[in-house]
Amino acid sequence: MSHNSDMSEGMYREHILELYRNPGNYGELKNPTHKHTENNAFCGDEITIHINAGNGKVKDAKFSGSGCVISMVSSSLLTDKIRGMKISDVKELGKKDMIKLLKINVNQGRIKCALLPLEAVKKCLK
Repeated sequence: MSHNSDMSEGMYREHILELYRNPGNYGELKNPTHKHTENNAFCGDEITIHINAGNGKVKDAKFSGSGCVISMVSSSLLTDKIRGMKISDVKELGKKDMIKLLKINVNQGRIKCALLPLEAVKKCLK
């Protein structure tokens, strides 16, 4: 049994690295209704979230900037997740949601990297 879970975790790590190399939603929206940049001084990550919102929903979301594997991948996954969501629901997202999105164990030293895009999204939508 453990061999299978090792395999799937290995495959998932590959998926994470592939997302890092070719992140979905990377780039800038032409005329975002909301935009915010968040920095993680600890490891030098800088993520800018671009959102187009209307009628209380996120219509489109992209991110730009640079960072470690965890912050880039969580930015990609988060911008996917929030597209089409109600802004009120987006504001409820938390640490557990980010860890669930990543599907890998994030150690304490890296948790700030995983949460950086969420911080940016929340400040963006204030």
